[in-house]
Amino acid sequence: MILGWRNQMVDEETKTMIWRGFVIALTLLVHLLVSVKAHADETVMLKTGYMSLDASGSFGASAAGLAATPVDVDSTVRFGRSNQATVEAAVQLGDIRAALNYFPLSFSGDGVLGSAVQYNGQTFAAGDTVHASLKADVFDASLTYYMVNMDDLPSRLQLGVEAAVKLVHASSTIQDRTTGVTQTVSTTLPMPTLGARGRVAISDFIGLAGRAGYLSFAGNHFLDSEMQMEFSPVPTVGLYAGYRLIDLKVNRSGVLLDHAFSGPFAGGFVRF
Repeated sequence: MILGWRNQMVDEETKTMIWRGFVIALTLLVHLLVSVKAHADETVMLKTGYMSLDASGSFGASAAGLAATPVDVDSTVRFGRSNQATVEAAVQLGDIRAALNYFPLSFSGDGVLGSAVQYNGQTFAAGDTVHASLKADVFDASLTYYMVNMDDLPSRLQLGVEAAVKLVHASSTIQDRTTGVTQTVSTTLPMPTLGARGRVAISDFIGLAGRAGYLSFAGNHFLDSEMQMEFSPVPTVGLYAGYRLIDLKVNRSGVLLDHAFSGPFAGGFVRF
């Protein structure tokens, strides 16, 4: 994994290119969903919902030979919850499931520094009041192969292996309200994971689905997991609710991230 950090706000051209790429990929997937509708043993699902995540852990950035000081988001800057919308498009063809998912993250908080903090080469003095924020756009593409795929019986069971790549475009900021000094760091991180996905259901009426993906390298790790309940009062329309946990630890190339994001989500879907 290559981590590239810059001492500036997220470049608008880069952000626009990422959004265009995601829209093109989503358009191609929707076109695929429509074009394969005539085939047997396939399911198309479009989902939208709302996710509320809590953040714990710490972050930091080193520069100019100065080591990063971990900034605790629980006790120092007291991040609030991230409450954001989510969207997903998925298609299953036989034993293969492909999906594209997008969700943003937006955390911020304030606090008084109990000790001096070195962040991106800038010293923030003890006793200063600071405002910190973390924002990210997360694009998640996944491919699942179901080794067990009993989806045409009244009682359904699916279990498979899943490979996913998450493209995370993030920026973090510390603003010293005492001195007026602001430091912003932005990055784009590709995060591949390998894991599993499963689902048990009673026909299309009610079901329980879950997924988990993990990556570990050189003392760093990334875990993304979720569990959700699905309820369909009619076969083509339904509601879902669940819980998500993202655990991330990166200490590389001047980056220090040690976070856990967790919380509930809910929404609706259509399938055909």
